[in-house]
Amino acid sequence: SENGTRCILSSSSEFPEGFFTPQERKDGGIVIYFIIILYMFLAVSIVCDDYFLPSLEIISECLGLSQDVAGATFMAAGSSAPELVTAFLGAFVTKGDIGVSTILGSAIYNLLGISAACGLFSSVVSRLSCWPLFRDCLAYTISAAAVLAMISDSRIYWYESASLLLIYGCYILVLCFDIKINQYLMKKFSPCCTCFTKAMEESMEQQPLVGWRDESGPLIRQQSRTDSGIFQDELDYSQLSTSLHGLDEISEDHPNVFTMPEADMKRILWVLSLPIITLLYLTIPDCRRQFWRNWFMVTFLISAAWISAITYVLVWMVTIAGETLGIPESVMGLTLLAAGTSVPDTVASVLVARKGNGDMAMSNIVGSNVFDMLCLGIPWFIKTAFINTSGPIEVNSSGLTYTAISLICSVGFIFLAVHLNGWKIDKKLGTICLVLYLVFTVLSILYELGIIGNNPTRVCGN
Repeated sequence: SENGTRCILSSSSEFPEGFFTPQERKDGGIVIYFIIILYMFLAVSIVCDDYFLPSLEIISECLGLSQDVAGATFMAAGSSAPELVTAFLGAFVTKGDIGVSTILGSAIYNLLGISAACGLFSSVVSRLSCWPLFRDCLAYTISAAAVLAMISDSRIYWYESASLLLIYGCYILVLCFDIKINQYLMKKFSPCCTCFTKAMEESMEQQPLVGWRDESGPLIRQQSRTDSGIFQDELDYSQLSTSLHGLDEISEDHPNVFTMPEADMKRILWVLSLPIITLLYLTIPDCRRQFWRNWFMVTFLISAAWISAITYVLVWMVTIAGETLGIPESVMGLTLLAAGTSVPDTVASVLVARKGNGDMAMSNIVGSNVFDMLCLGIPWFIKTAFINTSGPIEVNSSGLTYTAISLICSVGFIFLAVHLNGWKIDKKLGTICLVLYLVFTVLSILYELGIIGNNPTRVCGN
């Protein structure tokens, strides 16, 4: 610290050195980095669409989950795998604040930026339910407040990190009894809340997820709270819907990934992506095919690992490209790096939103942030309780007040925007979220640069 100016480490210090010197990058090598960045975006979309989301559907079917619960749990955990890896790197390898800064710094993008992408890039208007969004926003607000309270004194103790795990455990417990809690709240607050009243009317014929046949009558079709279409009855059983991937019959085998598309542009894209398609085909069992159907958990775990690896390379390339172009560190952390680490969440949410599964998309957006808080709690607890029991973990808590206000306001704004938009995801909501995201980002950048507030920073060594 010099004259009240805070020194921060360069983002590139958390990654290996690039394969070009700074001068070579300025002389044209930066183009290679942008090609790799675009290819990593393509790779993440292939992993999510061909392996991650199909495995999630089968997990949802086997456990009898509604689409919002599936989005808030398994989908959030899988698409947030990069943040978990980053948090472990920050706690055990780099010994820096990369985990805290990445997770808290990208929280606004996760809430507003991905919501904007779902609205703007989806041609289908998705209806939303009141309770899932309220539940996830409340859980995220509590978990964010807990993290911010823990790092307010720049020290993390074992009992503080354990409380994070306890909070997430309570969140999972609420999800386990989600249907009953939802029914109780709808009956309790329906007289004073129109969204609860509407949800209650839609769920009057709600039944358990598992199909059954009445002894004296025909097959009764039973669905989840949101009547999402993920679960459909066929031959007296609740079968997995193929709505996300356009399959007509669950018994029919899925076309091979090496089948060339019909459209010319898709053919070009398919040829360019053939190396990554081949690599994924050789390393991940395709649970859409009957032969690998029972391997869905292996598909889920390996695809999450691939998402983490691809995201690491993506953020690495984005970091070096940003430094080459002279983008300030604070701007990088709040824009390119935040977007880079959230690519899996963005791709997965947009894909399901385009199929009309709005509750799953929104629950993944907010639920992934709740899981991110758990990502901080796990490595902190392991380090303070088992590895370094002599003292707490030291973290940098500067800018904490502004971060807390931003997080709480962004949660409130997204809930209010959805309510005012009639509980649906469309281009209007996407535009509102995009404007709010730009406002928050500009204010955050001005704060980090010291233009507003009293928080001047510089990169160490400069």
